[in-house]
Amino acid sequence: MTETAALLRRTAELAVAYLETLPDRPVLGEHDVAALRRELVTPLSEAGEDPAEVIEQLAEVGGRAAVAMAGPRFFGFVIGGSLPAAVAADWLTSTWDQNAGLYVAGPAASVVEEAVGAWLIDLFGLPPGSGYGLVTGCQMAHFTCLAAARHAVLDRAGWDVTSRGLFGAPEIEVVVGAEAHSTIHTALQYLGLGRDRVRPVETDDQGRMRADRLAPVLAEVPAGAPLIVCLQAGNVNTGSFDPIAEVIALVRRRKDAWVHVDGAFGMWAAASPTLRPLIAGHAGADSWATDAHKWLNVPYDSGLAFVADSEAHQRAMAPPRAAYLEYGQERDEVSWVPEFSRRARGFTVYAALRTLGRDGVRQLIERCCNLARRMAERLDAEDGVEVMNDVVLNQVLVRFSAPGGGDTDTFTREVIRRVQEEGTLWLSGTTWHDMAAMRISVSNWSTTEADADRSVEAILRAARAEPRTTPTSQADGAIGHER
Repeated sequence: MTETAALLRRTAELAVAYLETLPDRPVLGEHDVAALRRELVTPLSEAGEDPAEVIEQLAEVGGRAAVAMAGPRFFGFVIGGSLPAAVAADWLTSTWDQNAGLYVAGPAASVVEEAVGAWLIDLFGLPPGSGYGLVTGCQMAHFTCLAAARHAVLDRAGWDVTSRGLFGAPEIEVVVGAEAHSTIHTALQYLGLGRDRVRPVETDDQGRMRADRLAPVLAEVPAGAPLIVCLQAGNVNTGSFDPIAEVIALVRRRKDAWVHVDGAFGMWAAASPTLRPLIAGHAGADSWATDAHKWLNVPYDSGLAFVADSEAHQRAMAPPRAAYLEYGQERDEVSWVPEFSRRARGFTVYAALRTLGRDGVRQLIERCCNLARRMAERLDAEDGVEVMNDVVLNQVLVRFSAPGGGDTDTFTREVIRRVQEEGTLWLSGTTWHDMAAMRISVSNWSTTEADADRSVEAILRAARAEPRTTPTSQADGAIGHER
């Protein structure tokens, strides 16, 4: 056996050994930053080190510190695990080491993305012939979709933003729900449209855009102004959906407006006949962004962008042609995404979709939602515990009344801290309508009813424990708008 073969076989053994610990290991890894720096931040040697020793040390230290995000009781943010076939495909992706920007540099990578694009357009019920691109995550999926939107609405106003830029261009109006995810605002920032110069629309008690408040906002947009409206399929806190069909009908009264849907995780509801009514009407939008590393459970990073007008999509993304590169008639991925040098991330999505099939995707999504409801029902039945949202998808918001009438926000954050520290599960906190809340997101393929029940018991134990006299800031540090 060669040294290379021995190194890779040993690395596979170490990886499998880690995966086998996931069902039982504490979810929060070792997180003493000073200790990690002592072990990992060392002087760079002149002569280099033995590869086998480097990998052994990295596996030992990195494995200890790794948060068990891939395991069945990680409920933080909206993070899925990795299906075994997707992990295996990811290993092959690194082994093949294809630069998946041009067909000529990775033929199989390009053709696999063709298959993935066609399967997902069909699975999501999007218009046939839609453009698609595989990107790093929903942040860049929004960037891609809204770049196409920027191109299209300005083109309709007689302005070619691709060649002329934004200097002197007609001003684009952007309308968003008041609880739009921060990645929408960041994408607008990247595109020169400004993250704060949007027109927000009031939302209801579940975070859904109110259609009755949209009409007055649209009336304030100058007639003929280029217009982009961003909707949400899956509120990051409650899992709720904007009334997509109703809103699109209102927006279509405006000539040449563009509708974009943020479906980071909620888009996958379209794969389930039971959940599909939540996202009804979504096919009438112009672009859609979602993640595969959330609910499809493929390794990071894997985002998906879809644009109904494939010509606008390609014109917004395709770079100028370079004389030293070889182009053909095949699909060059660089024409559909912001990156030129890029990982061949289609292989993991391909493996996941082929092994799951339509029924497997449906069952994965529905099982997670059923487990979220199971956890919500058990928690809500306890005195002093309140489930704050309608559990329509996989998100649960929970609040805890302080014993003896203390401050509920402080006690809720304390319960979150205890849960995180104890290690049976990990979840994050949030601030929902100015109230502290525990946020449970069920997104992992391997989570079982036993995991859900075990996690509920750990949460309730934390709520019943004596409060600390000096709270730490860990729970507060986990509170935010991550997804």
